[in-house]
Amino acid sequence: MTGGHDLTALLRGMDPVMHPQTYVFATMKGAIPTGISPRMTFQEAEGTTLILTQDEAETAQMAYEFPCRMITLNIHSALDAVGFLARVSTRLAALNMGVNPVAGFYHDHLFVPEARAEQAMDALRQMAAEASAP
Repeated sequence: MTGGHDLTALLRGMDPVMHPQTYVFATMKGAIPTGISPRMTFQEAEGTTLILTQDEAETAQMAYEFPCRMITLNIHSALDAVGFLARVSTRLAALNMGVNPVAGFYHDHLFVPEARAEQAMDALRQMAAEASAP
């Protein structure tokens, strides 16, 4: 089930959707506490990185950083598609906005600063419109 590779088609059809929760990044060693359902886990040499809701982190009394919003790009991009996230990241960087992208099997997800999430959505919609222009 291969996703798309055509950069223009990916940009045109990315259909960004912002999720309502505030997410945070945390790190820990050992087992994930009961009641925590991270959106993502990634094992690094220093510990396990978790992306989870801010509410979950606070309930578990976990230290966290980077309150952010998750924006899903609702187009099935291939895992080896060239340039899609680079173009998106470059556009957000031009706005002096950090972004932490995560590639899932079907979609790419962007974690952007909570206070700038609407600005990120505007930029992404503009990119899609530009790719759709004749």
